[in-house]
Amino acid sequence: MKSRFTFFEKGQGSVKQDILSGLTVALALVPEAVAFAFIAGVSPVVGLYGAFMMGLITSVFGGRPGMISGATGAMAVVMVHLVKEGIELGGGEQAAGLQYLFATLLLTGVIQMAFGYFRLGKFIRLVPHPVMMGFVNGLAIVIFMSQLDMFKSGGEWLTGSSLYIMIGLTTLTMILMFGIPKIHKGIPAALTGILVVSLIVIFGNIETQTVQSFIQSRGGTGIKAGLPTFNIPIVPLDFETLKFIAPYALILAAIGLIESLMTLNLVDELTDTHGSGNREAFAQGLGNFVNGIFGGMGGCAMIGQSIINIKSGGRNRLSGIVAAVALLCFVLFASTYIEMVPIAALVGVMFMVVIGTFAWNTFKILNKVPLADVIVMILVTVLTVVFDLAIAVFSGVLVSALVFAWENAKRIRARKFVDEHGIKHYEIYGPLFFGSISLFNSKFDVANDPNEVIIDFKESRIADQSAIEAVNKITEKYRDAGKTIHLRHLSPDCVKLIERADEIVDVNVLEDPDYFVAVDNFKKYSTYTVQ
Repeated sequence: MKSRFTFFEKGQGSVKQDILSGLTVALALVPEAVAFAFIAGVSPVVGLYGAFMMGLITSVFGGRPGMISGATGAMAVVMVHLVKEGIELGGGEQAAGLQYLFATLLLTGVIQMAFGYFRLGKFIRLVPHPVMMGFVNGLAIVIFMSQLDMFKSGGEWLTGSSLYIMIGLTTLTMILMFGIPKIHKGIPAALTGILVVSLIVIFGNIETQTVQSFIQSRGGTGIKAGLPTFNIPIVPLDFETLKFIAPYALILAAIGLIESLMTLNLVDELTDTHGSGNREAFAQGLGNFVNGIFGGMGGCAMIGQSIINIKSGGRNRLSGIVAAVALLCFVLFASTYIEMVPIAALVGVMFMVVIGTFAWNTFKILNKVPLADVIVMILVTVLTVVFDLAIAVFSGVLVSALVFAWENAKRIRARKFVDEHGIKHYEIYGPLFFGSISLFNSKFDVANDPNEVIIDFKESRIADQSAIEAVNKITEKYRDAGKTIHLRHLSPDCVKLIERADEIVDVNVLEDPDYFVAVDNFKKYSTYTVQ
């Protein structure tokens, strides 16, 4: 898990930009952390603690400077079921659900740290670009829909003057964020927009929803609290506890890693730099583990806040550290002032994030890319909105893999000719794997072929066990017909797995192409005797 650690990326951002963007992110984190805490069924302070610890640890130790982590909705929707079942296991005690959540976060952290330690972050390369575009578009829609809840009060949509004020303040924030960079790029647009709208509301005595009223409307009292305290989760240390928390830990670890690594890729593209997926996975695990023993709700990378940070000029670890420390300071010292910030200003910032996140070029390329890629993009977008990110990405990768297999299955072909000695040659082109076996078998005419046949694999690749079995069967058919068959240009490992290889493989293995069968220790699975 080696990678170069730098506090400041060369040529990326500045201390001033990092500090200002960090403060902007901290303000945007407050309602998000509170909202996700309510979704998970825990105290707002637990959500804020989670955002602070995740943000600080991943900023210091993570593999992607400038990326922001905290409490997220994708993990919160899993936690709500965990907390409810934990309460039932604890005999109806509300505190029991929270303790089981903390215990689960410990195991989640261990799983994620192991993922990073064993360098498994490289598997994010298997995510195709259409899946990435669907993921980005889906998350943009999810962020937009989550902000619509801010236009409600007591579960009902705002009406009349309350609605008009909310829309007006939100629009004003967006206009400021759009216009300020055109006046002077050195002014932090998001932070300025929040401060200007907050001052207008406070000194204009405008009645609108604030952070404080938002928390109170959801049953909370405020964000003021002390420092997180060390506390080992109070749960029974037995197999039943492990049996209960293990499935949740695996799900949370998977969701957290997928969202974090996908966000890392997106930030890489935005900054034209390269982060370390393995280091980030380890840091995410460490953050969740620390949350488990210091009373936070854990989390993962946050695409919305990460884009706010990048767009505001935050490029280095300092921006994430400032955001995390500022968030803690809000909780400890400045809760009164932060609770006065109008929700409309924060909604305006998030709406600008939505505009910046959505891949608008999707509409331009719909008629220029293969239909399968369009279907994958739409599928991932819809599943991200309807279900969650993990299901969407797994489904997108699966569909892409099946399309790839189908397309390659059609590419197997054979050039046939009979030489001056009456020997028939089959020169195979294209990959031979489970999907192309049927087409491969259809190329041969065992009954009508001459007594001697050569199959040349110089332009082909034998990829898996199914392909090996297909070669064995076709050679067996020729032998049963009393004909001599020769196999040429097979790799050394293929030769070992071909039945009666000494008799039918007549090529020097040193001339074989440098490739290997994609089956580990295949010999122990073979039903044939290798000679």
